[in-house]
Amino acid sequence: MRSGACDRLALEDALKQGVVSPPLDHIAFGALNNGGTILPMAIRTSEPHRGRVLISCPDGPGIVATVSRFLYEYGANIAHFDQHATAPVGGRFFMRAEFDLVEAAGEVLALDREFAPIGRRFEMQWQFRDVSVPYRLAIFVSRAEHCLLELLWQRRAGDLPADIAMVISNHRDLEETVHGWGIPFHHVPVEPGRKAEAEQEQLDLLAGRVDVVVLARYMQILSPHFIQQWPARIINIHHSFLPAFAGARPYHQAYERGVKLIGATAHYVTEELDAGPIIEQGVERVDHGDTPEDLRRIGRSIERHVLARAVSWHVEDRILLHGNRTVVFD
Repeated sequence: MRSGACDRLALEDALKQGVVSPPLDHIAFGALNNGGTILPMAIRTSEPHRGRVLISCPDGPGIVATVSRFLYEYGANIAHFDQHATAPVGGRFFMRAEFDLVEAAGEVLALDREFAPIGRRFEMQWQFRDVSVPYRLAIFVSRAEHCLLELLWQRRAGDLPADIAMVISNHRDLEETVHGWGIPFHHVPVEPGRKAEAEQEQLDLLAGRVDVVVLARYMQILSPHFIQQWPARIINIHHSFLPAFAGARPYHQAYERGVKLIGATAHYVTEELDAGPIIEQGVERVDHGDTPEDLRRIGRSIERHVLARAVSWHVEDRILLHGNRTVVFD
């Protein structure tokens, strides 16, 4: 039996014996954990304080039971739980848990320090987050507005749990649009021979104010220096189902090839162009009657939805990196 399944059974036994208290909502094991378990709801005695923990480590027995006991001893109730192991034996283990603190509201981040001995024991990379503190986004755009508007609308509708701290553009085309949403707009032109100066101005604007950079059809290639300052924190939307139709006029290339599917890819930015870990992809069927403009229109719709999903998953801490791949929990 794989270690993930053993840990699940150990946790269920602990719950039955009262070693780990029942959660406020439920503990959910996804399809990768061989099924689901829903436990009775506990009565809420006060408004809980939600936290998250992300863990990546070599797979082995006892991980889930140890983490669950730690949270229980700190007064936390597990609300959601997902895990994945890359191989039955000797793989890598990934875990995401949401928990509620009732007695120690506001002390989520203190768990990080207390958790250190366990982290070292299992050779973990881990992160605790206070859900009440939203991520702050900087959206980079050029002239196209569709991806930007989707993010703005989802934020207003409450579907994107993040704050949009600023919009940065190398053109002024969308300045009035952004100001209409009450968000700071910064025009940073990228002129020939002054790319380094422009990027430094952008970095200065981001410093201490932003957690994630979103390239919402920003038509500039970021330098390795810029990317190194924001590892796994720059999300890009690419106008094709990667890898395909690189370079200029992708929809004309698609039209000339008579494609039957077009798509878009959201990925983390790395120094290798359009080759970073893929977060989300989407496709739509097209046919011989679609013109290049039809493909462009359909493509814009795919792009905005794929990018919005990728950004939402990032700010909900649903993504863990595994080399150049991603583990994305539901």
